[in-house]
Amino acid sequence: MSTTVLFALTSHADLGRTGEPTGFHLGETVTPWRLLRAAGHRVEFVSVGGGMPPMIGHDPADPAQRAFLGRPDGGGALAVCPRPEEVDPQRYGAVYYVGGHGTMWDFRGHRGLRAIGAAVYENGGVVSAICHGPAALVDLRLAGGTPLVAGKELTAFPDDAEAARGLDTVVPFSLQSALEERGALFRRAPDRQPCVVVSERLVTGQNPQSAAGLGRSLVRLLGPAGAAGGLGDPAAADRPPVTRAARRRAYVPGGPPNRR
Repeated sequence: MSTTVLFALTSHADLGRTGEPTGFHLGETVTPWRLLRAAGHRVEFVSVGGGMPPMIGHDPADPAQRAFLGRPDGGGALAVCPRPEEVDPQRYGAVYYVGGHGTMWDFRGHRGLRAIGAAVYENGGVVSAICHGPAALVDLRLAGGTPLVAGKELTAFPDDAEAARGLDTVVPFSLQSALEERGALFRRAPDRQPCVVVSERLVTGQNPQSAAGLGRSLVRLLGPAGAAGGLGDPAAADRPPVTRAARRRAYVPGGPPNRR
């Protein structure tokens, strides 16, 4: 059965006081979008502030990105994003918090994003996030007050990777530490290597290189829903499936070039 997956995007455009731009990461968006659409699932978008969100990670030479931006249900949908408060969380079988440094300023503690994640998870759906997108998970609590991440294995952009880029003093908080303080069991691969962790119905990716693995993990959890012509990932058929034994902690290769 086809599932509607909601992609949540940051609206924050400034990388602290560096004078550099930030926003949502296009590569982390396009790759899972293609895999979900190829499996027959629907994808919708929200941005924190509504409307077109600021974008990073754009590779004009990437044909998949060009195709996405040219589609009404891709780039066209980004231009008219509703705000999180304007959608009904009950409509979605999964939510995906897309990364980009901007999320460190407007994802954590956002009431609308928290409500969507809690509703999706408590309804038996899948919550997923990549790179800095897990900022949305830090203050996400379930009905009984327990943090969603408590006792679950997950990954995100780690502290040492932030420091290696000179951004540990730019971002407003340590993402890894904040998740660990909520009881998360933090897992990681070496910097710039793909790492996808599946813990029950929580799917997380460490970095842009993890986007393909995260997308495939979402498809496996949601199940195929039929073809969506022309959007398939031809290389996916050559990749080995993740075994049941690896479902709780899967390190999956694949993804676009790093933009961080």
